[in-house]
Amino acid sequence: MFSKFRARVLKILPMPEEECDAFFASEKEFRHLKAKEYFLKEGDICREIAFVNKGVLRMYYLSPEGKEINTMFFFEHDFMTAYQSLLLQQPGRYFIRALTDCEVITVAYPTLQHAYEHSHLWNKFGRLIAERSYIISEKRTESLLFYSAEERYLNLVRTYPRVFEQVPLYHIASYLGIERESLSRLRKRLSKPKKNVT
Repeated sequence: MFSKFRARVLKILPMPEEECDAFFASEKEFRHLKAKEYFLKEGDICREIAFVNKGVLRMYYLSPEGKEINTMFFFEHDFMTAYQSLLLQQPGRYFIRALTDCEVITVAYPTLQHAYEHSHLWNKFGRLIAERSYIISEKRTESLLFYSAEERYLNLVRTYPRVFEQVPLYHIASYLGIERESLSRLRKRLSKPKKNVT
């Protein structure tokens, strides 16, 4: 049940398996989420980090007009949380909701902190995960500031080649910061074979 979790941890930071299991052997929780079920809602305090064992989820916020703006997708083998809310233990502004039926493995924040304080390997693991999350967040911000819609689209395809098989088009358009119709036109244009100029 937890083999994927262990394998992912060890891929990010090799460590003895007994060290990998020492702090979480009896502290992990296996949870099923049905499609459209919430893992987290705006105003909640995020009290755990999760590993996506199966399925796809999205993180989003509501604009002042009430529009859902996607900021991140979580796929199988991803670690998932709302970091600011988790680290500050304060209510957050984000929703995390299942796009498909999901299986997640959760670890409570106090358990995570205990591992960080008592194991230099887990402390390093926590730092690596936080750094990755920061880099992903900053890259997304830069893409919206500095790149065209086409560049954002192509980068998404390179980074997550199966995203269009797993995520509805209107959610991808929201993530890219464009309308669904614009995304459809962009995909149609880029799919056309280029004519040879002689």
